[in-house]
Amino acid sequence: MTHAPSALRLLGSSTTANHAKQVIVVGLDGSPTSWDAFAWAAEEVTRTGGWLIAVYVAPTVEPGAEFGAPINYGAAQEARDEMVAQLKDEAERRARDLGVQLRFVREIGDTAHALTRVSRSMHADLIVVGRSSKILHHLAGSLSRRLVSRHDAPAIVIAPESDPPRTSNRKGTS
Repeated sequence: MTHAPSALRLLGSSTTANHAKQVIVVGLDGSPTSWDAFAWAAEEVTRTGGWLIAVYVAPTVEPGAEFGAPINYGAAQEARDEMVAQLKDEAERRARDLGVQLRFVREIGDTAHALTRVSRSMHADLIVVGRSSKILHHLAGSLSRRLVSRHDAPAIVIAPESDPPRTSNRKGTS
């Protein structure tokens, strides 16, 4: 009995489809869960011999401005620039320590759209984000849920290491 060649191939640590290096986009905002996602993505890039694109997405409107709060936009922009520079430096240090090729990208706008746009433009194989720990995101819809529900870009959501395993409420039968 003969079998047709399988379209699915297991890829070793030095081989990827079409012999191209894997490109992974990771959302990075400096939160512990985004650093967990960065670490997972960096490990995957190390395993596959690819490269990593860390994306920071700034909101289009400063927090508080939508409620009419007075904002010193110059000071807010300066503080954000400093924070992004520190984030970029830390990402570059971690990538260098792991021997990972890194590109840092700063975007403005909706985070899900920005990550999808960057992944398309860079022909990324995967988007990785950390799971939000904010209760409002679980109620109103988180970034991870929005990315995973899209059908144009594969995404992986990394849960914090401190999350307890979820258990089912269903009782087993004996």
